[in-house]
Amino acid sequence: MSKRLYIETVGCQMNMLDSELVVAALRKEGYELVDAPGKADTILFNTCSVRQHAEDKIYSALGRLKHAKRHNPDKVIGVLGCMAQKDQELIFKRAPYVDLVVGPGQLHQVPEMIESARRNGGQQLAVSLGRKDGSRLEIAESFESYDPLREAEMRPSPYQAYVRIMIGCDKFCTYCIVPMVRGPEQSRPPEQIVRESRKLADEGCREITLLGQTVNSYKHRAGDRTTRLSDLLAMLQDIDGIDRLRFVTNFPNDMTDDLLFAVRDLPKVMPYLHVPAQSGSNRILDRMKRLYTVEQYRDMMARIRAIVPEASVTSDFIVGFCGETEEDFEQTVDLVREQRFKNSYIFKYSERPGTKAPALFPDDVPDDIKRRRNNDLLAVQNAISEELNQPLIGRVVDVLVEGPSKRAERQTHDDHAYVGHEHGAHEHRHALQLTGRTPCDRIVVFDGNPRQIGRIVRIRIYDASAFTLFGAVVTEHVGPEVFQLSLKG
Repeated sequence: MSKRLYIETVGCQMNMLDSELVVAALRKEGYELVDAPGKADTILFNTCSVRQHAEDKIYSALGRLKHAKRHNPDKVIGVLGCMAQKDQELIFKRAPYVDLVVGPGQLHQVPEMIESARRNGGQQLAVSLGRKDGSRLEIAESFESYDPLREAEMRPSPYQAYVRIMIGCDKFCTYCIVPMVRGPEQSRPPEQIVRESRKLADEGCREITLLGQTVNSYKHRAGDRTTRLSDLLAMLQDIDGIDRLRFVTNFPNDMTDDLLFAVRDLPKVMPYLHVPAQSGSNRILDRMKRLYTVEQYRDMMARIRAIVPEASVTSDFIVGFCGETEEDFEQTVDLVREQRFKNSYIFKYSERPGTKAPALFPDDVPDDIKRRRNNDLLAVQNAISEELNQPLIGRVVDVLVEGPSKRAERQTHDDHAYVGHEHGAHEHRHALQLTGRTPCDRIVVFDGNPRQIGRIVRIRIYDASAFTLFGAVVTEHVGPEVFQLSLKG
C-alpha cells in the first residue's frame, strides 16, 4: 500500500516544529507528503487550544472527512497536539471515525500508532498525565521526548529552522491552557541544543529561532553548572554557518540584563524581542495572574531601550478579558501609544475550558464590544507600525532572502496555468519578486533572482507600509583595477 501523508497545522511556531518532527519520522518510514487530504492515505491534524476558533476549525475539517472515511475505511485520520491532550476521548465522541488522538508529549509514537490503526483497527489514545494526576516529576516524565529528526520541507524556508529549547509552562495565567496541555516547564540540556543546531547548519540552515512558551525562562542545571539563555546564545554564536539567532516568546519578569547584554554584544543575535504585555491595566493584569504590573513592564521596556536601543519590540494583547472596562481598555491603548511596538498581535478573549478564569470571573464583555476594542487597538498599532517604518525609506538593510513572495507564487501558478491552456503562448519573464526579513524582523519584498534565495542581500528601501518594506537590491560597482585582477586570477 502506498504511504501518502497530508498534515495540517494550526497554531504557534511550537506546533509548526512538532509537525516538522512528525513528518521527518514518517518520511523515515517511507511516507510521501501530499498537498491535499483527498490524495492522502493518512491525514493528520496538529492542533491548537489557545483560542476557540482554532478548535472549531479542526472539528469542521474533521466533519468534512466523514464521508471519505466511510468510502475508504483504510484511510487513517489522526488528531495531534494541544487539542488532543485537552479533549482526549471527547474527540472520538464528536468524530467517531478518527483513529488516533496523540498529545504533544507522545508524538514519537505516531508512526507506530498509524501502522497499528491500519493493521488492527480500533481507536488509539496516547496523552500525558494531567497537572493534578501525579507528582511534578511524574507529570514531566509523561511528556516524553524523541530524537529531533528534521524535515526541511516543513520549515518556514530551507534556510530557517525552529529549535525547541524548553517545553511546558509554570506561569498559570488564568486565561491560558498551555500549562495544562504542554505540561511543566522543562529546559533541554544545552549540549543537545548545540548538537541539533550544528546539524541544521550542516544542512544549509542560516537562521535559527529558539522556541519556548516563556523562552527567556530557560535555565538548565547539571551538577553545579547552570546554563541560562544568555549562556546558550553564546554557545550557539560559535556555530559556523549560522548567521542569525532569534528567540521567542519572552516573559516580562525574566527579561534579565545578562540576556539584553547578549542581544547587544553577540553579533549573530538579532535585535528583535517579542514580549507580550497582554493589558495596560493593573487590575486586568492581576485578574490574568500575569505576575507583573504595568509599571514593571515599563521598567523592563526602559532597560531594553537603554541596553539595546536599536531593538524592535513586539507584543501581544487580549481585549475584552473578564471585567475589562472602557477605562481598562484605554489604559491598554495608552501603553501601546507610549511604547510604540513594531507590531502587536491582538486577540479577543474567549473562555477556554480547563483554565482558571471561567471559575473565577464571568465572561461579561459582550462580543460586539470585544470586536470594537480589537479593531480600535489594531488601528492604533497599525498607525504606529507605519510611522516606525517610514524613516527606513532610503536606508540600506541586510535581508535574509526566504523565497518568492506570495504574489510571485500566485503569478507563477497563473503563468503555468496560462501556458498550459494556451498552446504556443509565450511565457513572459519578469524579475522574480522575493521576500525576506531584516535583523529586526521586518518583512521586505524586492525584485531579484532565484540565486539570491538563502543569501543575505543588501536592499535599499524605497517605500513602506505598516506591514512591509519595499526595496531594490544594492548593486556594487567594481572598478577596472579589480576587474583586471579578477581576470588574472
